[in-house]
Amino acid sequence: MPQISNRVQTFTDSVIRRMTRISNKYNAINLSQGFPDFDPPEELKNALAEAAQNGPHQYSITYGAANFRQALAKKQGRAIGLEIDPETEIVVTCGGTEAMMCAMMTICNPGDKVMVFSPFYENYGADAILSGADPIYIPLVPPKYDFDIGLIEDGFKAGAKAIIVCNPSNPCGKVFTEDELTAIGKLAVKYDAYVVTDEVYEHLVYAPYRHTYMSSLPGMFDHTITCNSLSKTFSITGWRLGYLIGPGSFVEAAKKVHDFLTVGAAAPLQEAATSGLLLGDDYYEGLNKLYTGKRDHMLAGLDRIGLNHNIPQGTYFIMIDIQEFLDTERFSGWSDLEFCEWMIKEIGVAAVPGSSFFREDVNRYIRIHFARGEDILDEAITRLDKLNSYHKKLGE
Repeated sequence: MPQISNRVQTFTDSVIRRMTRISNKYNAINLSQGFPDFDPPEELKNALAEAAQNGPHQYSITYGAANFRQALAKKQGRAIGLEIDPETEIVVTCGGTEAMMCAMMTICNPGDKVMVFSPFYENYGADAILSGADPIYIPLVPPKYDFDIGLIEDGFKAGAKAIIVCNPSNPCGKVFTEDELTAIGKLAVKYDAYVVTDEVYEHLVYAPYRHTYMSSLPGMFDHTITCNSLSKTFSITGWRLGYLIGPGSFVEAAKKVHDFLTVGAAAPLQEAATSGLLLGDDYYEGLNKLYTGKRDHMLAGLDRIGLNHNIPQGTYFIMIDIQEFLDTERFSGWSDLEFCEWMIKEIGVAAVPGSSFFREDVNRYIRIHFARGEDILDEAITRLDKLNSYHKKLGE
């Protein structure tokens, strides 16, 4: 048999999506793959119905329908306090996943180095490898997920062409402060490098924390490539609508990469989603209030049954520390992956093993999400409470 490429042997399939498949097999409550179980706004559903009847049904401009890009430029330009040119500074992609892949393939030559915070959304490592780059991992140290700015400068000194910053951060829920982003940005300017940001959870930031856009900081627009999508903001993860925003020189090149990756995002979905981009601030305030309630509800449930967890500053993810279970005779020697697979089958709740997010040898965390109805979250807590029956330590 002819051999496949070496690069695809350096990473696995998505552990997140694998957990969903196992969850479906055993009819567990899926708190692994992060998508909501409720509908998008009525404005989007109505606009989609109209697009289904009236179109467009053929290709849009490959880098995004004009009205969609114009609406994006208006919304995001208002957010960062700068005017964004919808013709030269935006590329519409097939989801945030393609946005990141397109960004990496546009800026990276084989052998280039790219810094990635660890823990990280699992796609980033694979994106670096697929684009021919060598990742340099910068630890975000639990429980506060702080980092050493000196390590980032070391990475730039070693020739890193970019650093990927997921803000708010999946999986740990960290919201980078303006001071942290400013420090990173100054180094990117000093070493003439890019900051590639993933800001898909921009509207899911919980008080007193606030979201700072890297591209809004002084002098940073020309050094920032923003990857984003509508998936989480409008509860349309299946529509696969994402985008890149960046300086014109980057976008001109990214358009070519995007064209040959996917040609273009779905035309009727762009038409329908434009209505969402025109919604006012009250929509985003309501979205934040909705998820703040879900977060507080889930955290209260976890506290009630005594599971150790972090308190996410943003996103809809929570990291649960399972070390107390792994220290018991029942689970001695188990990996977090084995624990998650067992938990799906025996407890009826699906989570993601934390090791799939860490470059370091970390085997004590699992990630769950709370983008579900409160009745489902309550049932998940009831099932997770069964873990306490396995909590007897050795020697007790």
